[in-house]
Amino acid sequence: MFKRYARLPVLALLASLLLASACTAQPSDPAPYAEGTDYVTLPAPHQRYSSEGKVELVEVFSYGCIHCAEFAPDAEKLRKELPAGVEFKLLPAPFNQQWVPFARAYYAARQLGVVERTHLQLFVAKFGEHYPINSMDELADFYAREGVNRDEFMRIAMAPETTEKMKRDLDLLRTWQVDGTPTLVVDGKYVVATVRSHEHMLAVALWLAKRELAGK
Repeated sequence: MFKRYARLPVLALLASLLLASACTAQPSDPAPYAEGTDYVTLPAPHQRYSSEGKVELVEVFSYGCIHCAEFAPDAEKLRKELPAGVEFKLLPAPFNQQWVPFARAYYAARQLGVVERTHLQLFVAKFGEHYPINSMDELADFYAREGVNRDEFMRIAMAPETTEKMKRDLDLLRTWQVDGTPTLVVDGKYVVATVRSHEHMLAVALWLAKRELAGK
C-alpha cells in the first residue's frame, strides 16, 4: 500500500510539468510562402495534366518566349533534383498564332522521344545563336540538324491528333487560369508565376510539391 501511494506525488508532479509544457509550447513555424502572394490556389475540382499517381510539377512554356529561354536551365536543374514522388512535365502554350508552331514542334519532339536532348538546344539556337526559327519549316530544319527525320517530324507536328492535343491543353490552361509564361502548376492545385525572380518561383513550386507529396 505504501509503495503504491508513494508514487502519486511523483505522478502528479509529472502531470503538472506536462500541462505546463503544453501551455507554453511554441506554435509550429509559419509557412515560408503565402497564399495569394507567392502562389494561387485553384478552385476545386482540381484537374491534373495526367492520370499518373505522382505529384505533378508542370511548366507552362513556349519556345517563342524569351523569358522561358532564360528560365529553362534552372527549370532543368530543378527537374533533376526533384524527390522520387514528384514528376516534372512540360506543357506548351499555344496562346497566339505565332506560338502554335512551337507547340506543334514540342508534341512532335515528345512523340519522337527527342525532347530531353533538344529542349534546351532549341532555346539556345533561337535566342542565343539567333537562328530564324519561327515557322514549321524552320522548326523542321532545326530538328533535322539535331538528327531527327524531317518528314516524320512534319507528319506528326501537323497531324489531326496533334491539333486535338493542343486544343485539350489550351482548355486545361484556361481551367488553370494561366495566361503567361513561364508558369508552374503543382498537381493541378497551385499556380506559381514569376513575382520576384525565377529562383523564388522555383523555390515556391518545390515547397508546394513537397507538401503535396507529404500529404499523399
